Amino acid sequence: MEKVKIGVIGVGNMGSSHCKTLAEGLVNHAELVAVADKREERRQWAKEKLSSVVQIFQDEEELFAAKCCDAVIIAVPHYQHPEITIKALKRGFHVLCEKPAGVYTKQVREMNEAADQSDKIFALMFNQRTDFRYRKMHELVQSGELGEIKRVNWIITDWYRTQIYYDSGDWRGTWNGEGGGVLLNQCPHQLDLLQWICGMPSKVKAYCHEGKWHNVEVEDDVTAYLEYPNGATGVFVTSTGEAPGTNRFEIDLTKGQLICENGTLTCYRMEDERAFMYSSMEGFAKPAGGIFVPEMDGESLQHTGVMQAFVDCILTGSPLIADGREGIYGLTLSNMMHLSSWTGKEICLPLDEELFLQELNKKRASSKRKENVRNVNFSLEGTYGSH
Repeated sequence: MEKVKIGVIGVGNMGSSHCKTLAEGLVNHAELVAVADKREERRQWAKEKLSSVVQIFQDEEELFAAKCCDAVIIAVPHYQHPEITIKALKRGFHVLCEKPAGVYTKQVREMNEAADQSDKIFALMFNQRTDFRYRKMHELVQSGELGEIKRVNWIITDWYRTQIYYDSGDWRGTWNGEGGGVLLNQCPHQLDLLQWICGMPSKVKAYCHEGKWHNVEVEDDVTAYLEYPNGATGVFVTSTGEAPGTNRFEIDLTKGQLICENGTLTCYRMEDERAFMYSSMEGFAKPAGGIFVPEMDGESLQHTGVMQAFVDCILTGSPLIADGREGIYGLTLSNMMHLSSWTGKEICLPLDEELFLQELNKKRASSKRKENVRNVNFSLEGTYGSH
């Protein structure tokens, strides 16, 4: 195989962007050959904007039956990610799925099992893993160069959204349509990065405020407390109701500190704080250390980089940016935060997946479909199927 023939399922905001990237030849050894979307206006867009050689289908079943592609990119609403991924893998297609992996881990676990039973490549669109700052943080923390983690803090409140954003789609901001709010829509990347860089916390206590700043069913303001197996603690704060907002990711370790804020990664290295604390004879002294500038390549290839790695893995077996099976970890974090807030209890690993699904289904049972949807351009994000 010299080229990977790709079909895109769901051509809303993200799907159409992926189509453009492929159509413009920005991914080497890849060819866009098909798209599928249940909405007529999106199929019309594809007909007008894409090459006449790109086949257009009404749904994934038609696309699968045509057998015109080797791989698919799935860019549909959250609940459908595992369902369509499983279908594609069983039909013999390589899969690159948009984030999040799904809405609840039980469903995603079934998707991962299907991937284990398949010989096809399964990847997830965690494009923030391509950012050189986060890659360097991952390297420094996971290598142990700066010692053990003591504390993690991520304030990510620059996700500000207006009411018209939520009113632009009947699925937005609803439990039955979206399955969650800021944790499931805006923060999957941050939750993935949090576990990728720092590992999984063993305990979570969270407060998820639903409809605090907007007329929505789901959470738009979250504060979570985390505990790690080694005793380290953390705080994760996010919101779509704060302006101008903050994005500050800080990791304090026994031999240093990392702060990523305003596009800059600040690194501090010091002598072992634990050894210094017990050996120093000065009450107000601090361990000797200072800022250092690590070598970074400055690259942040984002979605294109993830797609290129996906294609290269199919052709040559080279590494993916994110194996699709890893999507369950960040989702586990958001599920733990939701369940903690719903029950008022601290949630420990392993997550009780049945209890989470029961509580989610209670939310879905009372979820109401919007009647006064306001059609604006960005309403096409994730508009595949009945959503």
